Amino acid sequence: MSCSSEHVPGLTAHLDKLCYHHGGASLPADKPHAFVYFITIQNRSPRTVTLLGRKWIIEQSDGTRLVIEGDRIVGETPRLPPGEQFSYNSYHVTGCAARAFGSFHGVDEMNRRVHVVLPPFDLVIPHDA
Repeated sequence: MSCSSEHVPGLTAHLDKLCYHHGGASLPADKPHAFVYFITIQNRSPRTVTLLGRKWIIEQSDGTRLVIEGDRIVGETPRLPPGEQFSYNSYHVTGCAARAFGSFHGVDEMNRRVHVVLPPFDLVIPHDA
């Protein structure tokens, strides 16, 4: 059995907004930089897609790489018929600047494995932070 998946033309993911926050009692001292990101996944394909999980790779400026994989997307398994979209927000805390790579995986109505890649985006810490 193959574990490969296919990119579905018309299934896209994009970063809508990225917000930066510094410090605060809820952030650890070694990771005082919080980035809140807002993402939309759109289905402009003729297929119905159910998203089952995600994978993030965070390449930090200190040379470390974090790989975060999991089932669901913010606790949901969105079903996207043609023309529908799913939007959500989440966050990442860090001690240094980073570049984020994301992808989402799922199945179509024929139970074929599919994926969609989010274009990479930078987590830039402002100079005055």
